[in-house]
Amino acid sequence: MKVGVLALQGDFREHLATLSRLGADASEVKTVEQLRAVHALVIPGGESTTISKLAIAFGLMEPIREAIKSGFPVYGSCAGMILLSKTILDPASGQESFGGIDISVRRNAFGRQVDSFESDLTIAGISGEPVRAIFIRAPWVESASEDVKVLASVTIDGTSHPVAVQQGRALATSFHPEISGDDRIHRFFLEEICQRAVGK
Repeated sequence: MKVGVLALQGDFREHLATLSRLGADASEVKTVEQLRAVHALVIPGGESTTISKLAIAFGLMEPIREAIKSGFPVYGSCAGMILLSKTILDPASGQESFGGIDISVRRNAFGRQVDSFESDLTIAGISGEPVRAIFIRAPWVESASEDVKVLASVTIDGTSHPVAVQQGRALATSFHPEISGDDRIHRFFLEEICQRAVGK
């Protein structure tokens, strides 16, 4: 299984390390040629605006969009969730998304860097103990279509906000499993999404 990690900005190295630990053939993706050489793609946390603008500058925006539309397995964490959304409710100037999941997201929904926090989450499809989720300037899902499966939510001031979602072969979390040391989200992506896609 060749899995690419979009390496334009953000914590792509942590994703590469996690995927490699799980036995995937993980590599950086910075060009269209590198994108075409992999079977799946991970979009890391970082600055969603910067990643968007660099994807346009590197000629990757449309190829990634088309790949996702064709059923290319993709996983995005934090900024990656924003970039996989259909609608960004508060986009920065010039910010675009790849799409792939029919959700509306709000950037920095939980607050600024100083408002970062951790929480134990029960996630559909992930067995065992709750997943320790690390939220850093994280988005949340404001709304989702019926086709989107909500895997986990966080309740803030009495309101539940989805923080892990899946639609077909696209998976997104608003937290950072790549820095928690818990590989189960990546394993879920590899086993339940990527391998099934290749099997078909």
